[in-house]
This record gives sequence, C-alpha cells and structure tokens, in this order.
Amino acid sequence: MSSEGRELGRMLRVWRDRVDPGEAGIPVGPKRRSAGLRREEVALAAGVSVDYLTRLEQGRSQHPSPQVLSALARTLRLSTAERDHLFLLAGLLAPTAGTVDAHLTPGVQRLVERMRDLPVAVFDARWSLITSSPLWDALMGAPLAGDARGRNLPWQIFLGSPGRVRHSPDERRALESEVVADLRQASARYPRDRELADLVHGLRAESPRFAELWERAEVTAHTADRKTIEHPEVGTLTLDCDVLTVQGADLRIVAYSAVAGSADAAALDLLRVIGGVPHAESHARAQAR
Repeated sequence: MSSEGRELGRMLRVWRDRVDPGEAGIPVGPKRRSAGLRREEVALAAGVSVDYLTRLEQGRSQHPSPQVLSALARTLRLSTAERDHLFLLAGLLAPTAGTVDAHLTPGVQRLVERMRDLPVAVFDARWSLITSSPLWDALMGAPLAGDARGRNLPWQIFLGSPGRVRHSPDERRALESEVVADLRQASARYPRDRELADLVHGLRAESPRFAELWERAEVTAHTADRKTIEHPEVGTLTLDCDVLTVQGADLRIVAYSAVAGSADAAALDLLRVIGGVPHAESHARAQAR
C-alpha cells in the first residue's frame, strides 16, 4: 500500500465524517450514533459500490476515475480547493482552466436544497445535468443514470425524443437559437474541453437544424420564460422558468415556479404528494428530530 493510497483513504474518511447528514438530506433520528455520513450513504449518493468505497478508504484501490472523484467531491461537499487536492491524491491532474468544471460547490448545493419546494436542476456549461431535486424528477421525468446524452439538454432538444415541455413554433425556434448560442460561447470559454468539442461535432454532424444555427453565429441570451408542461398524471401546467447563472462556477440553476394559489401551484402540490416528495417544512421537522 503506497503512502498516497493511505492519504487518499484517510482524507476520504475525514471528509465523510464532517458532513452534516441533515444538510445532505438524510433524516437524523435519535438512534444515529456516527458523526457525518455512513459509508453506505456516500456510496449510494456517489453511484459507487460500498465495497469499492471501502477499498478506497483502506488504500487498497488507488486509481479512481475522474468521474468517480467528481461524484465523491459533490457528495462530500468539497470546496474547489479540496476537490483539486482529492484529484492530486489520486494521481490525477486537477481540472484546469480551458475545460468545463462540473463541480457542485457546497454553496450551490445548499442553495438548491433550500429550494426544495420547487422543481430545480443544475447544469454545467455544456448544459449537461449535474443534479436535480426530487420535484424536478417528478415533473420532468427522472434522468437516465449514466446516460451522458440523455442528461445533455442540447442533445435531447435536437436529437432526443420529445419531452414533457410543449413549445409553439416560435418558442421552439427561440429555444434552439438560445441553446446553440450558449454552446458557441461555452466553446470559446473552454477551447480545451474535449467533451464539449465532441458534443458540438456530434450535433453538427447529426442534426441539420443545429448545423444551420451554428453557421449563423447568432449570439443570444437566456431570459425568464414560461413553459407549458404536459404531465401524464397531473395534466397541463404552465410555469415560470428562470435560469440563474452561478458566476465563477459557470453553473446554471433552472427553477420552475407557479403563482401562489393558482391551479398550477395546486398541480405542483399534487405532484409532490404523488411523487412522495416531502415539503420543506416537514423535511425540516424530520431533521430536527
């Protein structure tokens, strides 16, 4: 066992022990004895097996992939500096300028969790889904785990199957122009990002509409919008859609909301019940127990 492997395992245990289970959305009961997160909880949230995480913490597995490290960094709520140190301990170069950073900072995680009563999702600069709230999944359909194309919004818009959002022809054209312009600007900011370059190349090759818009070189910006969503259980909802950009991290927080007391707000409340999504107040009471 190398000294690097031992240090990687030690830091993973230290970071796991310091995470507040309540902040991570895990109900804390009176019988819970361990501080921080249990190994099983980290493994589940990061999408790895308990056995693999055990081997990492014991220094018996020393070469995790960048994808695994990124998932562990989000689960353990590491700062950007801590995330970079985790990569170095694993013998990998930390994410650098010129490439898209999909790290979900602790501050953004807390912000999203405080918006528990809304359908909320976070995307990176490629418009690939990083995380989504339970109410978002109930409204839009849970994303396909591990399916990179299925989690990428531009790919779904131009080449995927129709989702639950309904657009008029004018709305569709505006959305397509905005998405292409966003990817163009991201390509300029991240010229060394191979995944982004491959995404654009694939869209240009397989979608004539994307290729046409790319050649126009238009520059537009996302603004507040209203979306009509056809849900198979609660029917049609018309919701406000806001896109918030996290400066410095280059993340996009997309949130849907409805006017209080409206039929759309009632439909969201019904969807929360159907989907088994706890209300923010009941979640807070559960954490306080």
